[in-house]
Amino acid sequence: MYKKALGSLICVYLALFGGMLCLMGTAQAKDTRGGDSVVLGQVEQMGVAEYSSSGRRVVDYFLLSNPMSDTTEILQTSAGLDNQDFSQSDIEVLQRIVEAEAGGEDADGRLLVANVVLNRVRDEMFPDNIPDVVFQKDNGVTQFSPVSNGSYYRVTVSEETVAAVERALAGEDISDGALYFVARKYADPKNLKWFDEKLTFLFQHGGHEFFR
Repeated sequence: MYKKALGSLICVYLALFGGMLCLMGTAQAKDTRGGDSVVLGQVEQMGVAEYSSSGRRVVDYFLLSNPMSDTTEILQTSAGLDNQDFSQSDIEVLQRIVEAEAGGEDADGRLLVANVVLNRVRDEMFPDNIPDVVFQKDNGVTQFSPVSNGSYYRVTVSEETVAAVERALAGEDISDGALYFVARKYADPKNLKWFDEKLTFLFQHGGHEFFR
């Protein structure tokens, strides 16, 4: 009788001990945050969880709350991943059209022209890449006058334009969604009528008026 009771007690202890080991193994294997199971590794030990099981980028609370951490750089890097779609030749086309259209404008004036080109790339009404947007024709007429008058091919891209294009490619957009711009001083009156009647005026910067 005594031996039987002792055997039952040993079985109970073994079951409890096995359960504790299982729980400890599970806690070491994963960390649950907001319902997403995140695999722990060297990256998470630095304060960043690589990816959750849902595919979302996760930034550790430590980085958001620690003023010494460079959270801004991490978030900007995540936000700029789609810029990998632009080749060096694409960027050079963007630089040349910005120089040709806004070489006499200030830094923001150049940035705005780059913004308009990139807005068109993202808009379903226009081609989905930079060269096709810049060289697009509508009823045989080019969308950008420097392409038709040849100044696009003659410009020398300045450092100021390179810097403005870099800002645009990094995600800086001050255009309020503009898809069109015009220099009223030099525009054909018939073209101006179309801008004024068919589009929504947004703002003016330098020598250009911007529309959507």
